[in-house]
Amino acid sequence: MSAYRKKDDIYRTYRRYRPGYFCFRVAVGETDLWLETSRECRAEVEKLVRKLRRHLRVYISRHPAFLSTLKPWPSDPEAPELVQRMIAAAAKTGVGPMAAVAGAIAEMLGNALQEAGVDEFFIENGGDLFFTRKKPRLIAVYAGSSPFSWRLGLKIPPGKPLSVCTSSGTVGPSFSMGRADAAVVLSPDGALADAAATAAANRVRGPADLEKTAEYIGAIPGVTGVLLICGETLAAWGDIELADLRET
Repeated sequence: MSAYRKKDDIYRTYRRYRPGYFCFRVAVGETDLWLETSRECRAEVEKLVRKLRRHLRVYISRHPAFLSTLKPWPSDPEAPELVQRMIAAAAKTGVGPMAAVAGAIAEMLGNALQEAGVDEFFIENGGDLFFTRKKPRLIAVYAGSSPFSWRLGLKIPPGKPLSVCTSSGTVGPSFSMGRADAAVVLSPDGALADAAATAAANRVRGPADLEKTAEYIGAIPGVTGVLLICGETLAAWGDIELADLRET
């Protein structure tokens, strides 16, 4: 992710309009989305984002510790669906539930768009992705000062909708216990991919931790691929194909 701040707004330089798609930004509170869709649906997206954020805000008002805990949250069948997805992902990965919020929102939006007849979409939520796979995609990886940054990409073949989430201990404002330049996790479950990326970044204190961390995260049910970068070293696990972007 590449960003700079101007007039209290966030402008992500990788967000670009693509011919043939409806491309738009939806920003509600801390949620800042970029969408590319097969039909115009901005109003629908904004309405659902406001609804999801309201559900989360009300839950946090009743359970303030939910916002800041770094540990999994107890199961709560009475919680809104968004919160339940976050709780489930945190339980599988050993992190706090807020680590799953961006991926969970992106997937719930994508599912709602599919139900509304939007057959192709790409949703980016703070660098976390959820998208359809009707044709191959090439996703660039940003890893801060690592030499792999913008030079390495992921080849994503056609298939069912997929989430690709990234966390880092050296890039961005999010809290991390580790020093990974990029921890990328693939899963059809957006909340799980987001939480697992955080868990992976927390475990990487140096290049020596990459391989064992990739194997540990890869063993979590539902995770399909892992890419970890620390400086000049990387490790990959699972259903993942790397691409040298200098050759594209």
